Amino acid sequence: MEIKENIIDFPYSITEITTDTLKSSNVLQLIWRVFEEFEAYQHSAEGVREFQNYFEYSSIKRLLDKSEMLMWGCFNNGKIVGMIATKHSTHISLLFVDKKYHRQGIARALYQKVIEYAKNNNYSEITVNSSLYAVEVYKKLGFVATDTQQQKNGIRFIPMKHKFADINE
Repeated sequence: MEIKENIIDFPYSITEITTDTLKSSNVLQLIWRVFEEFEAYQHSAEGVREFQNYFEYSSIKRLLDKSEMLMWGCFNNGKIVGMIATKHSTHISLLFVDKKYHRQGIARALYQKVIEYAKNNNYSEITVNSSLYAVEVYKKLGFVATDTQQQKNGIRFIPMKHKFADINE
């Protein structure tokens, strides 16, 4: 019954984004659009530039090529509506959902892909440097703050961690 409800409640597909699908997925356009709308105002001009440099095509492609980043996209009829990326498998570096698709379980479903990957590779926790905007979202996903607000290269964030049940239990 639970699976059936999930299919009804979640009519989207989640697939891994690779260097081969990076451009065609339009994931970078989604990231910028959502960042600009919900997060850019919280950062200095230096922070916005730092973020732009981080998610440039060549930078992301290099990270994906070296397997230093994993990325998944959530698609609705072929259109990207959400994405998540991890660096070094256990640190969420990007999580963005299109405004029209907020509060539909997309962030949670994307995060489940990360947990699944982590557990399959014997990891028991995930970290994130949450934007101020996303702190409540991460709390709902099981994260707790591990420190107070920080700032690095003009980007303001709160370090958080989600430690999940031991995979051997």
